[in-house]
Amino acid sequence: MADARPDPYIRKQHSILLDEAREQVAQLIHASKDECVFVKNATSGVATVLYNLNFQPGEVVVYFEPVYGAVEKGIVSLQEHSSLQSRKVSFEYPISSKELERRFLDVVHRTRDEGLVVRAAVFDTIVSNPGVRFPFEGLVYICQEEGILSVIDGAHGIGQIPLDMGQLQPDFFVSNCHKWLYTPRSAAVLYVPRRNQHLIRTTLPTSWGFIPAPSSGPTMYSVLQDPHAAKTSTPFEELFEFVATSDDSAYICVPAALKFRRDVCGGEEAIMEYCRDLANQAADIVAAALGTEVLQEPDLKPGEISQMRQCAMTTVRLPIAVADDPATVKAPGKYIVVTPAEALLVSTQIQNELLGNYNTFVPVFQHGSWLWTRLSGQIFLDTNDFQWLACVLCDLCKHVARQSRASA
Repeated sequence: MADARPDPYIRKQHSILLDEAREQVAQLIHASKDECVFVKNATSGVATVLYNLNFQPGEVVVYFEPVYGAVEKGIVSLQEHSSLQSRKVSFEYPISSKELERRFLDVVHRTRDEGLVVRAAVFDTIVSNPGVRFPFEGLVYICQEEGILSVIDGAHGIGQIPLDMGQLQPDFFVSNCHKWLYTPRSAAVLYVPRRNQHLIRTTLPTSWGFIPAPSSGPTMYSVLQDPHAAKTSTPFEELFEFVATSDDSAYICVPAALKFRRDVCGGEEAIMEYCRDLANQAADIVAAALGTEVLQEPDLKPGEISQMRQCAMTTVRLPIAVADDPATVKAPGKYIVVTPAEALLVSTQIQNELLGNYNTFVPVFQHGSWLWTRLSGQIFLDTNDFQWLACVLCDLCKHVARQSRASA
């Protein structure tokens, strides 16, 4: 449609199809259609929100240590072009939710003691690496209590865990539809409650829906709209309706993806339960084979459920420690030790072997004093796939051990 008859599609049909997609994705996250728009990905959504907040001198954004790299680089870039300052909540997994919240509040209070204003906080629903569920609900509540704008990077959220914007009431939320909701790339839903929509006046890049400040004077009306037609959309909705000339067909695929999930896969609850359970079974299988452990809270009591593992991504420690001095490593079981300089080479080597010789991939990365791998449960996988992966990872770790002994 878009290529066969571009003018009717862009000027008429696109907005109709986009409205339908926004309506359905809004229902899924328990929001109103006029609070949901589409952007290309979660990184773009976070960047759009932070850019629009127009930070003034003395204002700070707080974010957490295991931030998605592109989001952190966006914050640093914005600092270079605005008055924004940032503060990071440093920590290392495993850690309890209460301790995370305490450290967040500590950074907030110390920042205020400097005479600065904590304007916004950026945090995840599910951390990318390590792959763990983040206690975002509690952090939203703290932000509400402290008068801080909550900006949630839910890149891995929608389709993986239940989300209810009406109950949670974050200030801004963005989540990729192309990761766990099964749309084509690239599509992400950006939720902005009505109370905050006055803060969002431009897309990135700025396009036809730009809302100029009163002092800026009038700008030309959009060539894609009839200026005499009755208004059926809010300025916020119109802002994101047409952003440059790009292929937005992934946005339009949301209804088809939701129909597939409902009619073929058994519905949202069944999908989430299967993927979550599989990811946790997979982690136990791989950890047992490697003689290591699954990343979870350090203070779990017998029979208590790990909240960090209540998602479709789990993280398993490899038997590869990272230290300059092997004598400093204290851990049960068999493991090898690589230096910090070698750690990146080893993780890259394992990933390349997985891609090149095994036609599969799991990320391998350093967190703290160990190398870890992240596993994902999906509807097209079962435990046999992870039993195979466990054998592959065992072989690759043994190969690293042989190389280490040979070079010693």
